[in-house]
Amino acid sequence: MMKNNRINIEEIFSHIEYSFPEHLEKSRNFVRQPSISATGYGIKDMAKLVANEIELIGGTAEIVPTGGNPVVFGEIDVGASRTILVYGMYDVQPVEGENWIVQPFAGEIVEMEPFGPCLVNRGIMNSKGPLIGFFCAMQSLKSVCGCFPVNLKFVIEGEEELGSVSLSKFVEDHHDRLRADAAFFPFYSQDRNGKLIMYLGIKGMVFLDLEVRGGNWGAPTTRNVHAMNAGWFHSPAWPLVDSLSTMLSRDQKLILIDDIYDDVAPPSAEDLELLHGLSNSFDMNVPLKDNEVEHFKYKLTGEDLLRKFLFEPSLNIDGLYSGCPGEGMKTVLPHEAHAKIDIRLVPKMEPNRVADQVRKHLSKRGFDCIEVKQNSASYPASKGSLSDLANNTLIKAYQCTGYQPEIWPLMAGAAPFYLFTQVLGMPLAIGGLGHGGRQHSPNEYATVEGMRLFEKSAAAFVALIGNE
Repeated sequence: MMKNNRINIEEIFSHIEYSFPEHLEKSRNFVRQPSISATGYGIKDMAKLVANEIELIGGTAEIVPTGGNPVVFGEIDVGASRTILVYGMYDVQPVEGENWIVQPFAGEIVEMEPFGPCLVNRGIMNSKGPLIGFFCAMQSLKSVCGCFPVNLKFVIEGEEELGSVSLSKFVEDHHDRLRADAAFFPFYSQDRNGKLIMYLGIKGMVFLDLEVRGGNWGAPTTRNVHAMNAGWFHSPAWPLVDSLSTMLSRDQKLILIDDIYDDVAPPSAEDLELLHGLSNSFDMNVPLKDNEVEHFKYKLTGEDLLRKFLFEPSLNIDGLYSGCPGEGMKTVLPHEAHAKIDIRLVPKMEPNRVADQVRKHLSKRGFDCIEVKQNSASYPASKGSLSDLANNTLIKAYQCTGYQPEIWPLMAGAAPFYLFTQVLGMPLAIGGLGHGGRQHSPNEYATVEGMRLFEKSAAAFVALIGNE
């Protein structure tokens, strides 16, 4: 109920506690539906489930066709003075070739040390679990209050794992329909030790395919040939390997692509203050343990390590293949070679400009046989601040649940948040309570306790932003 036209958040929390067993079963059923964007398996059925959840909390939903997988657009207009746009994703990564402790779409609850009961399922962490948790939280909020304190809009895409290839066109085509005061991306944000981490933004990314094919420069043009011909024919694999070695220093600490650091923005005064605070609370052992790595590649600690990790670009080889990569012996001289690379971008860096810098770098060094193809999974960084409406309200929502976040200026991942912060011009908050892990890996999980806490934080965020 409302008290003096303000929401009683504790009453909403009590409703979530009472309803959580039902919400948990609802969440299990939601994530059991496969939705693998790489193959299209289950995508249409998943989009219908998302649309149905919007309608169950009183909204209208539309499954909007795109050049790829559809976007689910939803709207709940209660005549409120503020509107929140909720962004999410309903697609997940493939599971082929992975060894799971349960079936990857069985939605089983498993005891996992040291976390206790966990829901194990592809997509439960990234990020269908937070999505259904948000819908459950809105069910409780509406049950208690009778009406939402804000208007809600939903943009739930089915291609995030493919690089959100259709989302920019969707935003362009529906720009006016998407107007809102703030955006929210639901996401479990507690680490394995329960520490709550809040990110004010996220890095960008440019994804490139480097291809070398045989041609008039002396390499086979249509097929692999016998390896004895390496005595007088070129191999496409060598220029590719040589070119990659010119892009990064041997110790992997410095990107050598010409001019790539020209557009790197230095940390702001707020960023430096946050970095200084993080140096006192950041546990270096957590990322090492989470990723099963023994030590960092830099001999840096604390603020220096975090500054390099968050505010400098990185270059990664995602895949490298040519010839006969399988087991056994097959001596061939390949007719083509491929590398997939991604460069993580910090604020002010633009994907198209970085892609051009890679092309110019290679051409200057004589690698004209290499074709550089820019994947559509390319977008700039997105950055908010402590004082904007979305992030300021999320901090208050955390405090309502008894948590104080450790605030990071950026997340080192990549997502198309720029479409909301830059194209649509609204602040965006990332987060929610809860812990999960192993996204993109076998045995992806979320703790059951964290799922319950997430609902409370999501409900508090919506309640507070409508009553500011």
